[in-house]
Amino acid sequence: MTIPLGTHLPPAHPAPPPARADVVVIGGGIIGVTTALYAARAGLSVALVEKGRVGAEQSGRNWGWIRVQGRDEAEIPLVLEAQRLWAELDAQTQGATGLARHGVMYLATTAKDTARHEAFLTLAGKYDLTTRMLTRGEVDAMFPGHRGDWRSALWTPTDSRAEPFTAVPAIARLAERAGATLHEGCAARALDIAAGRITGVVTEAGRIACDQVVLAGGAWSSLFLAAHGARLPQLSVRATVAATDPLPDMFPGNATDSRFAFRRRADGGYTLAPGDFHEFLLGPDSFRHFGQWVRTWAEDPWSTRLVPAAPGGYPDGWSTPRRWDADRESPFERHRTLDPRPHAGRVERIRADFQRAFPSLPPVRIKAAWAGMIDSLPDIVPVIDRVAQIPGLIAATGMSGHGFGIGPGVGRVLADLLAGRAPGHDLTRFRFDRFGAARPARGPAL
Repeated sequence: MTIPLGTHLPPAHPAPPPARADVVVIGGGIIGVTTALYAARAGLSVALVEKGRVGAEQSGRNWGWIRVQGRDEAEIPLVLEAQRLWAELDAQTQGATGLARHGVMYLATTAKDTARHEAFLTLAGKYDLTTRMLTRGEVDAMFPGHRGDWRSALWTPTDSRAEPFTAVPAIARLAERAGATLHEGCAARALDIAAGRITGVVTEAGRIACDQVVLAGGAWSSLFLAAHGARLPQLSVRATVAATDPLPDMFPGNATDSRFAFRRRADGGYTLAPGDFHEFLLGPDSFRHFGQWVRTWAEDPWSTRLVPAAPGGYPDGWSTPRRWDADRESPFERHRTLDPRPHAGRVERIRADFQRAFPSLPPVRIKAAWAGMIDSLPDIVPVIDRVAQIPGLIAATGMSGHGFGIGPGVGRVLADLLAGRAPGHDLTRFRFDRFGAARPARGPAL
């Protein structure tokens, strides 16, 4: 069984876009909707355009974790702010985000796992995090009767979770109430560039005049950027997730080892996912960017299953156009929502592994399974930056599986950049140009 995750739902925001806005946000995931929210609250007129449905791609398909644990050091301040903002958003939506603070645990089965976890403690101390190491005995006490071969664990009790598919639409409604306009089923085809800078966005419903654009298109961002001459070595992996029927509450938080990850759900079941498995769908960009990715793949070659070709219409599909005219149908309209098939064999494996690890649970049954496409960059760190060769454009993409948790922090930072204010964080690590120079800006024929 699969979950449609918004793919076939009627639009909640069907109105046509305005003729003009201060800012156009491209993409209705967590980054886009929080950017729209905070930019509108900063007094800017904001139009968000989404080719499919708000929250229907990876922002509604992820594990739901909101963690500081295990982050790149540059992300830690952003996540700490995001955790505070998540609490505010949950209150403002009357609990619709499903926020629950029950901690994140990385379970170690080998000495190498333990050493990697211990290395993070240096950062935990630097930023005064609640993270600590648990002994085998402490792990056993938290999971009475378990049969996992866990020797230790990294534990951050103040990390949290939310419900992705309900959280993003709820925050989108906040953005509308703040004055932003949201437009589903409205693909952005191209940037309108005159005299070297942005003057608008051409959508399938017409042109929106604007001076600034935020591209938060997830897995689609690199295709859109490349059409305008701005190359980014972003690739996407397919990740499988499943949900169980309701089960006793044997652990209210989030945890993972090398085999499976799990978290308590608001509906009384558990979200399950492989801890060491994802699929890479080969396409032209995977060969184009091979040199920048080879080191990343070499660090963990066995966790990635190669699929010979991305499906037709996917951002890196072999038949997906790389150039198009802005007055005609674009690739973004031909494939409204990435709704990949989950890996059925892995769904059964994680179900069985979860059952074996916790034999006291009643029979674990899967009620739904789905998959999403995670936009990633070679260093597994996002881009949050102005694109120098396209004045007026800010890219927020390549979230590398971190986007849901960090989303409100990124949205607040982007809103301040749009308003001409200091973002309050050092964004050097998130530079667009850290992968090399791009070609001069151009765009689809207008």
